[in-house]
Amino acid sequence: MPNKSVWKRESHTKIVSTAGPACDSIEKLQELILAGVDVFRLNTAHGSSEQHQVRLDRIRAAEKRVGQPVAVLVDLAGPKMRLGTIPGGQVDLIIGDQVTFIRGQETDDPHVLTCVYEPLLDELEAENRVMLADGTVALRVISNDGQRAACVVTQGGTLRSKQGVNLPGVKLKAAAMSDLDRANAVWAVGAGADYISLSFVRTAQDILDLKSLIAGTKSGNAPHVIAKIEKPEALDNLEAIVAASDGIMVARGDLGVEVDIAEIAIVQKRIVAACHRARKPVIIATQMLDSMHHSRIPTRAEATDVANAILDGADACMLSGETAIGEYPVQAVEMMHRIAVSTEPLLHTYSRFTSDDKHPTPGVSPITDAAARSAGRLAEELGAKLVIVASSTGRAALSLSKNRRFVPTIGVSDSLSSLRRMCLYWGVIPVPEAPAHEDRELLDYVIGRALEAGDLKKGDRIILLSGTGLPTSRHNVVLVHEV
Repeated sequence: MPNKSVWKRESHTKIVSTAGPACDSIEKLQELILAGVDVFRLNTAHGSSEQHQVRLDRIRAAEKRVGQPVAVLVDLAGPKMRLGTIPGGQVDLIIGDQVTFIRGQETDDPHVLTCVYEPLLDELEAENRVMLADGTVALRVISNDGQRAACVVTQGGTLRSKQGVNLPGVKLKAAAMSDLDRANAVWAVGAGADYISLSFVRTAQDILDLKSLIAGTKSGNAPHVIAKIEKPEALDNLEAIVAASDGIMVARGDLGVEVDIAEIAIVQKRIVAACHRARKPVIIATQMLDSMHHSRIPTRAEATDVANAILDGADACMLSGETAIGEYPVQAVEMMHRIAVSTEPLLHTYSRFTSDDKHPTPGVSPITDAAARSAGRLAEELGAKLVIVASSTGRAALSLSKNRRFVPTIGVSDSLSSLRRMCLYWGVIPVPEAPAHEDRELLDYVIGRALEAGDLKKGDRIILLSGTGLPTSRHNVVLVHEV
């Protein structure tokens, strides 16, 4: 094991990294884990399940080499709309130009566009806005006879084949999951994914449908479900979606096209606040260190963006193309970690996170929640070096995480799936192979390893969140131990 002190981690904010060609080797994945990656994202919008299986197997191999748990998040594409092939590969449009959408995929005129989303013409009505290429090109629908939708360009730019199509304000008739999404979800469950995220969620029912599909596989360790917020309808149903989900991703790429980009920072803060009230993990994603596709350092604005996401209260920040196809994947992870380390001391002063939040943690008894609050408060007041919690499901660790205390929290479990899910929980460090059922053995294990690594010394204090074994609660004892 490269690092005997597996629980010594400088930052509390977790890092999600998108896997891709830039980090396909086991050695490169190992480098990313050692640089700070906690969760690897597999983007099913690109590639086949066979290709994703190869990447997942490599991630598990790298995880084994490093000796610390790493989670895998499988990202379902949802009803993503993209242009078809443009003759010549691209077309330059200026304000006032007219373009037409047609059915099918055949066109020999660059001003006659096709879309891989077949029902597009069924969705469009006169005066609808159509945003293309991440919002860089904008159209207004003039007319639609069911076979051809005529549009005028209201914001010009260069349009390329296969770029994205967004319809702000249009309530899509398409289902949240395609047949391919369903197949990928079933594959993800069988492959042992820890999380599955669903794109373009509009209602809580979309999440419940995915959970029902997962339950139908009868897997013993069903992955948790993350809702990606990127549609105005999702904002209208935010509280219900958060309640139905196991976590949320603020997917700012499409969200920044679907809503006024001037509002995106406020929308982000609103979503993060809703997640904190519901005590659910929240990931901030898209273009966080975008310039690091081709640069060893980010722009000042990007570094500030990551810092502000952390100050907003994000549990994790996500890298997309930076690690999937970028030239400097390891440096991008290291930079995100450095920003977190520099920012979190200020977060510590924010009383809205460290106050005694009385909102219940889903799936956790009130006794466990109260004990977790007390354990975190005691740890800070006594200057404890560690908080330890053994949790078969990981929910008690999540309760500690959402209290936002700044004492390192060690999560142990006899379930590898639970340890991997803890990788997304702010401030929780999952430690494998620790005795999870006997308090004395657990303390001896942690103290022995920490003394050997030089992380503890005589007189240091440790807080253990434990239980008496009574059926009323698994965690109803807070133990203070002095080394």
